[in-house]
Amino acid sequence: MAYSRQAKDFVAISDLHPNTTHPRVAGVIIGKTDVKSFPDRKSIGFDRFTFGFTIKDSPDYFINVSLWGNDGYINGLSNSFRIGDCVIIENPLVATKDPEKEDRFCPSTPSFYRLLVSEAHSQLSIGSDIEMMNRLLPLLHLPVKDSRDFYSLGDIVANGQSLDRTVINILAAVRSIAEPKFFTTADGRKGQRLEVKLFDDSVTSFPLVCWDREAIQLVQTLIPRETVLFISDARIGFDSFRNCMTATVNSKTIITVNPDTKEASLLFSYAKEVSESGVLHEDDRPGDVPVDSISDVYTVSQLKLKAQENPEVFCGITYSFISKLDLDTSVSKVIRSRCSKCRYQVNEEIQSCSNTACPGGDQPLTVTTGFDLLVDVTDHTGTLQSCSLNGTVAEKTLGCNPEEFVSLTEDERTAMKWKILLERCKLYIKITPSPKSRSGMRGNVLQCSLADPGEVKQNMSALQ
Repeated sequence: MAYSRQAKDFVAISDLHPNTTHPRVAGVIIGKTDVKSFPDRKSIGFDRFTFGFTIKDSPDYFINVSLWGNDGYINGLSNSFRIGDCVIIENPLVATKDPEKEDRFCPSTPSFYRLLVSEAHSQLSIGSDIEMMNRLLPLLHLPVKDSRDFYSLGDIVANGQSLDRTVINILAAVRSIAEPKFFTTADGRKGQRLEVKLFDDSVTSFPLVCWDREAIQLVQTLIPRETVLFISDARIGFDSFRNCMTATVNSKTIITVNPDTKEASLLFSYAKEVSESGVLHEDDRPGDVPVDSISDVYTVSQLKLKAQENPEVFCGITYSFISKLDLDTSVSKVIRSRCSKCRYQVNEEIQSCSNTACPGGDQPLTVTTGFDLLVDVTDHTGTLQSCSLNGTVAEKTLGCNPEEFVSLTEDERTAMKWKILLERCKLYIKITPSPKSRSGMRGNVLQCSLADPGEVKQNMSALQ
């Protein structure tokens, strides 16, 4: 690749040495820590502030950078860039790193050195040169460890507590991203926690916990079920409360998003296939969410707005009308048969599941038959289209089971439909982000009952 004159002025990370004078280094940020403060031993009563990041300028070379200074300088710099940005560092101090200390608390790097940036002697700026970005940005998708050196989630679960407190590499896909939870410690420090659910071809759900703001900001940009991660140096622990193994992002961890590797490509194909098949939607079953734990009330427009702002599954109550309910159509569109293993829609005449990702494999086909309806939910603020109304929830809403429904005449089905369409209902709804759907979300009715007029008036007034 031909480099511009400006690019030639940069010192490659592989060529850095403590004797390098006035070095100018460019790289893409692949990891970054939160700002921390410590009492200044030279100035009693004052704090020194610091944070660090890791930059990469070639497939094989990356280096840690430490920044020290006062509150304004350090927080100002930290807020000016994030993981994935290209940066130019001018006149950093090239220091020999202490391997024992450095590798315990910072990402392990192939360099013998680290860069120190100070307000008095160094400058740091965002790189916006197109040629530089084209050269550096692809490096974001190259893991910092051997792409074959990782544990599958199944390996972690199988090894169990023997991996407790170890640091390992993980290759997995993102299943879901929860909302961050904020808290204040006993000594007044503010903190945050976010949990990501991972999956691969061996485990359908595995927790990855993030405590640092930088890690949380990174994972909040990811698209569930369409993103694969290579997580280097994740800390493994046993959660005694949940009785399961977990992974935690720490100061050594580097997360590579959608790695450009054969192993990641295979997992991405699997994730796409299994997501489209519906296997991961088993959590949408009504029994998974107790309705008595749901208390937040929304209008339809508020449900839509929250789904746009929040990439995580959430539940709520809405007092609305079912405005579309096709009961007087073909019975095959009201009642469907699904594979009992993966809930993929099947034709019983074939006697096998056509889902290649079905966990039932070559086992004999077993099916469940039930209501499988799509309904529109409407109030004075708008309409939520194509919400799922299935199984026992549909039976309770309609007042009959599939066998009884099949025996009804067409006029009886039409009468049942209009009886429901004319009534305001209290609906418990589960909202799941779905980037591929037209609305960007999927609604699943967890419970539907006639609404009490007094309850409706009270709650709707509160929403004004």
